[in-house]
Amino acid sequence: MSTTPAPLSPKFVPAEKSGITSVSKSDGFKFSLVSYNILAQAYVKGDLFPHSPGPCLKWKARSQAILTVLKSLGADFLCLQELDEYDSFYKRNIESVGYSSIYVQRSGQKRDGCGIFYKQDSAELVIEEKIEYNDLVPSNQDDTSSEDKEENLPAGGNKKSASKDAGLKNRQANLGDLNDPCVRFKRDCVGIMAAFRLKDPSHLIIVANTHIYWDPELADVKLAQARYLLSRLAQFKLLVSDKFDCSPSVVVTGDFNSLPGSQVYQYLMSGSSEAGTLPEISDDVPIPLCSAYASTRGEPHFTNYTPGFTGTLDYILFSPSGGIKPVSYLELPEPEASDVQGGLPNYYHPSDHLPIGAEFEIIQ
Repeated sequence: MSTTPAPLSPKFVPAEKSGITSVSKSDGFKFSLVSYNILAQAYVKGDLFPHSPGPCLKWKARSQAILTVLKSLGADFLCLQELDEYDSFYKRNIESVGYSSIYVQRSGQKRDGCGIFYKQDSAELVIEEKIEYNDLVPSNQDDTSSEDKEENLPAGGNKKSASKDAGLKNRQANLGDLNDPCVRFKRDCVGIMAAFRLKDPSHLIIVANTHIYWDPELADVKLAQARYLLSRLAQFKLLVSDKFDCSPSVVVTGDFNSLPGSQVYQYLMSGSSEAGTLPEISDDVPIPLCSAYASTRGEPHFTNYTPGFTGTLDYILFSPSGGIKPVSYLELPEPEASDVQGGLPNYYHPSDHLPIGAEFEIIQ
């Protein structure tokens, strides 16, 4: 009698680069964080995932598999993208095991969004702000979202593979005049950021979670969203610093729909870009950021794995001057691993993305 394979639960492993504290040592207070694009059920269409076993795509099976993975991770913070069914399923089921949460739904008619779940016995919510990337649209924009014409395609995931299909060209033709910034920059993408007070020891940390637009043909839109994110983050950090007379640590997570070496990736690491004309954004100096994986084991081979697209799109970034350092990271499968062969989702991985994670130590 055959049994359905259970979803895999990755573990945190110690960083091994020189001078980085091992997770097995108790040299200081640590907190853990996971970022995971869980693939909104609204975007689970059989024609987008023909490689996936049919039962893996059903809501009842997927939702329970995702919940199993999230609970097993046991992280202090769970930063989720493509989070739909928040009120009807995830909020109560994750909060039932000791978490509280905040959430922002995408603009327009989109049903998913970004959420941050945090352990009540580890952190206390102090203040939060939502990020609407439609703020990049000139003020004379009407209320009709051009992306509402995209037939409910998600903001990210393996849908990049659709760019190889003739169907994408037909879809793009229906988006309107992409030379019009009122059309081009209205992508209904969102983010959320919050300041938390860690309870032991008392320490303020800012956690931001976002999902950047997916389309590789709109690289300037992605970059504009990244710039807006760091601008809002700098303003938020200043607000928190002034209000609570402190210097908070900063962690930024999400699905950035951008490969290592891309303009978005380079901008996030350096705060500068050679981009051409983009919407006006404030002159706030971006917070310097480093990648938790790049500074420990190196960026993963992939965080999104499908037959049409395989690559790293998800990141956990932190400010190295913010009094924290990564001491462990969530393990990820190698390209030849049997549990990813054929592409995701499958029985072992309920999303087309993999969860990534890091444990940070507070440097007193």
